[in-house]
Amino acid sequence: MAKSATARKHDDEQEHITEKEIPFSTGENFADLFENSAGGKVTEGSVVKGTIVGIEKGFAIVDVGLKSEGRIELKEFAQAGVVPELKVGDQFDIYIERVENRHGEAQLSREKALREESWVKLEMFHKDQTKIEGVIFGRVKGGFTVDIQGAVAFLPGSQVDIRPIKDVTPLMGIPQPFLILKMDRRRGNIVVSRRAVMEESRAEARGQLLDKIGEGQILDGIVKNITDYGAFIDMGGVDGLLHVTDISWKRINHPSEVFAIGDAVRVIVTKFDAETKRISLGMKQLESNPWEGVAHKFVPGARMQGKITNITDYGAFVELESGIEGLVHVSEMSWTKKNVHPSKLVQTGQEVDVQILDVDANKHRISLGMKQVIDNPWTNFAANHNEGDIIEGEVRNITDFGLFVGLAGEIDGLVHHSDISYAEPGEEAIKAYKKGDMVKARILVIDIEKERISLGIKQLEENPAGDTTSEYRKGQVLTCKVTAVEKDGIEVEITEGVKSYIKKGDLSRDRQDQRPERFAVGDRVDAKVTSVDKRTQKVGLSIKVLEMDEHKRAIDEYGSSDSGATLGNILGAALEEAAAKPKKSK
Repeated sequence: MAKSATARKHDDEQEHITEKEIPFSTGENFADLFENSAGGKVTEGSVVKGTIVGIEKGFAIVDVGLKSEGRIELKEFAQAGVVPELKVGDQFDIYIERVENRHGEAQLSREKALREESWVKLEMFHKDQTKIEGVIFGRVKGGFTVDIQGAVAFLPGSQVDIRPIKDVTPLMGIPQPFLILKMDRRRGNIVVSRRAVMEESRAEARGQLLDKIGEGQILDGIVKNITDYGAFIDMGGVDGLLHVTDISWKRINHPSEVFAIGDAVRVIVTKFDAETKRISLGMKQLESNPWEGVAHKFVPGARMQGKITNITDYGAFVELESGIEGLVHVSEMSWTKKNVHPSKLVQTGQEVDVQILDVDANKHRISLGMKQVIDNPWTNFAANHNEGDIIEGEVRNITDFGLFVGLAGEIDGLVHHSDISYAEPGEEAIKAYKKGDMVKARILVIDIEKERISLGIKQLEENPAGDTTSEYRKGQVLTCKVTAVEKDGIEVEITEGVKSYIKKGDLSRDRQDQRPERFAVGDRVDAKVTSVDKRTQKVGLSIKVLEMDEHKRAIDEYGSSDSGATLGNILGAALEEAAAKPKKSK
């Protein structure tokens, strides 16, 4: 539709759609104005019949019954861009702006007469909240201009559609229904809404859809909103939630990886609550489940190749085939790098070799391992070295309790500070070393199960005190003095110059008492000799073994009698006997 003169004027203003204030009488309608003029009384602000008596130089000369004619531009008699077809004698409704201007002519307007007539009709549409047809024809700040029956109305950007629209161009120039939200006749303002009409239609469609919706129904919809946990789908007046876990059989970290607002999607109703009207939707349910028969495809122990799809604090997810992912827990990623974040070991998109550890088809879980596809460096070390061998390595780390020395296969061996020197205490002897130093040491213990290798530096030379282990034998009970308390155990002195280390797990028969902090330097404790190594001059001690032996002996002694003693009596007697011994003193 071509623009009227008023529309062009609003395009020029660009800020508002108001007209120049005109002194209309708000209490009069178009019919009243016309009737007043028909009685022979022509006043300013009234509408009368006018006759064209001449046409010259782009103006129509119009006689409205006043002492002088008025001049009206020809463009007011036709829409913008259209040449008016006028001839002398044609009659039109004319608005009287002034009876006589400074030139002695009547000041008339055809356009304002049309507007007056239009306003009367529009007020009726507004009052009855009836839809009225209009055409979007221009853009202004904050919205658009709409031609409704010759009047120019303002369409705010928020009232164009139910959802934000990036490009309104396809809607321009097309007749479509609107609702009038607000009218201000004095200022000439009209505000309309296309969204209100759509919501009304949407409500009708919603009711019809809810009446027939059911689980298993397949529907087409539009992505309305995206959140961290899913996407809301508009299915023609009804919204449903497509949870992120129901988008695809593949792992989806965020719905925005798959959708954008406005995307068309096909979904299936997975759940419908008739009371709350809540609808749960799914997309992956429209595809075959890749987890069917997974137990036959992926057998524990099998080795495969996959791609890293996601990295978390606790491990990395590996895609084995489309829709099938498994988790490599951080503890199964490396034999040697235990306290490293998974992101330091692998990257998203990286191809990795893995071994199937466990499959739970019902829970859609597959446990994978990366370290299992390479040789165990602890096993390799044990195969190539023996206790007593001398090795050389670099000091990689220094702690309060000893030196960590790098060995073959990227593993470390520990030189406890008590095994550094015969001549001085370990706390002093350790100060002579720094990171990067190359040292030689003797292998004392290789424990594959616990992934520990104990080393000794002082064992490279003869003990100046001679064979300090000759007077000790396995099974012997010794009273020792605590010389150091550490988080992994306690250091004790058997006799002057002869020390041993009791590990945390050997501090007590009861797990809750296996706490080094129970002891203090200077305490005396009884422990049983569990090993004697003359080569390394090491005496192994255990309080736990001693307590277990005493417990067994108590049961054997008291349990074999015919006294009818209960287990409580037996243990009580054993405890009394143990208490009689001066085990501990400071």
